[in-house]
Amino acid sequence: MEKNYEVNSYIKHLVIHFYKINKFLLIFLFFLSACSSIPKNTKNSCSIFEERYLWYKHTKNAEKKWGVPVYIQLAFIKKESDFNWLAKPPRHKIFKVIPYKRKSSSFGYSQAVKGTWDQYKKETGNKLATRARFKDSVDFIGWYVNKSNKILKIPKKDAYRQYLAYYKGWGDYKNYSKDRKAIIYAKSARDTANAYRKQLTRCKDKLNKKKYIIY
Repeated sequence: MEKNYEVNSYIKHLVIHFYKINKFLLIFLFFLSACSSIPKNTKNSCSIFEERYLWYKHTKNAEKKWGVPVYIQLAFIKKESDFNWLAKPPRHKIFKVIPYKRKSSSFGYSQAVKGTWDQYKKETGNKLATRARFKDSVDFIGWYVNKSNKILKIPKKDAYRQYLAYYKGWGDYKNYSKDRKAIIYAKSARDTANAYRKQLTRCKDKLNKKKYIIY
């Protein structure tokens, strides 16, 4: 009887321990899902920040650090990944059927390629930065736009030419006029930036008054 009591107590202890672990895991997964899921309306900057107020703080910090407007940061992410933290370029297909290598190493919110991301981490000292993290992604965009301003003399508020530099790279920017797709994408990013800018004028006071943190 004593042995059975010990076994039952041990099993009870395991069940309670298992429950606590799974409860913590569920809470963790809930927070992870809330922080990483795509906002419902990515066409409206006010709606984005209503859902993800912490994102507003991150974009404002990047704006303060690099001098790159919030609406340009959002426009680049909208165009690159539509706020999908796990976005990747499609794979090449052999015989149009068999999946092969991806077109580039682009990944995450900013769709930064690995080489440029490594350069960003080295130059900023942000060694733990990850492309799947919104905070790091907007900081990367701020860093990139700032460098484009220094290297190519493109104003930081010029969404059209800044996106061309982002899409083509600093070295190939001079050839953008030959790339019809790049021009179309840059015009789209410019239009999105303008829309975000106008929207933010209507909700920035409300956002700036918020002191609490939600996702």
